[in-house]
Amino acid sequence: MSELRINNITNSAGNGGTVVAGVSTVSTSAFMVVPSGDTAIRGAGSGRGIIAGGAESLSSPYTISDRMQYITISTTGNSIDFGNLSLARYYVRGTASSTRGVFAGGTYPSPAVTDTIDFVTISSGGGTNDFGDMSINRNGLAAFGNETRGILAGGYTTPLNTQTNLIEFVNIATTGNVNNFGELPRFGREIMAGFASPTRGIIAGGARGAITTQIESDIQFVTIATGGNSQRFGELRRLRYRLPGASNSTRGLTFGGRYPGQTGIDEIDFITIATEGNAQDFGDLRVALHESGALASSTRGINFGGETAPASGALLNVIEYVQISTGGDAADFGDLLAVVGDDPAGCSDVHGGLG
Repeated sequence: MSELRINNITNSAGNGGTVVAGVSTVSTSAFMVVPSGDTAIRGAGSGRGIIAGGAESLSSPYTISDRMQYITISTTGNSIDFGNLSLARYYVRGTASSTRGVFAGGTYPSPAVTDTIDFVTISSGGGTNDFGDMSINRNGLAAFGNETRGILAGGYTTPLNTQTNLIEFVNIATTGNVNNFGELPRFGREIMAGFASPTRGIIAGGARGAITTQIESDIQFVTIATGGNSQRFGELRRLRYRLPGASNSTRGLTFGGRYPGQTGIDEIDFITIATEGNAQDFGDLRVALHESGALASSTRGINFGGETAPASGALLNVIEYVQISTGGDAADFGDLLAVVGDDPAGCSDVHGGLG
């Protein structure tokens, strides 16, 4: 049988898959083919979504969680134990490359706000490792990124006890402290949504000043590769804070949240990341909620946990999903290992920022 040397072939193999790039000597009848889907081109991505931290009880004192759990995004089912954060905390946020998940900031027992950044290898499981530190203590920040950079924007900071407009970044493949990226214009904000395409990062909604009255519908964007201050993108359909976001490479979603006079909503908004403009109606969650977490693959958006309306309502263990390209209401995915709210972190190794 003749042999064929393949160099960086990425064309279709004729059956819906993609020939693996690389240099090898193989039989002409034995091409290795990767099925189309979330891990087709990314290669290293396992297709996992990681859920970390949050509060598992609202009774005083809070039961703050260091639990990490994972789901396989392309299927449905309950979450599975992954390991533990280095520090139990809520209002923590996460982003990822195709191999590493990074978790930044949050509030831990006392309560106290931390500058801690942890990381995990998404495909293998286990506890977190120390990555580095942010320049200041922060919780309720927005986190997003692409294959190389993780962006950390805004949040509530101590000991200043105010929202910050600081934007920082890390190089996900290399541990170390943050680098300066730019600023949010006009004012700081906290507990807002963040998500990305491979080139653009989005910050949406949030609260500034007195968080019960100074709520934002503003959407900002940054260019991930270059740094600089965020720029005006558009508006959410209403004032919203305590909402998470997730995306594929073209569409970004925000899930639930709160707005003045209301303690939880079921709305899902979407934007087209490449085109500035206002958010549009996508569909509804199965229950009105706020302070949930979110993550995504190239096809599915996942919302998990949260707190029902009214304020100090019941914590949830639900996982819901939507098909990002089509729109529509959320469907049941499965259950978390325990109820969790107060902004648990979510990330995946197949999210929209990875292309």
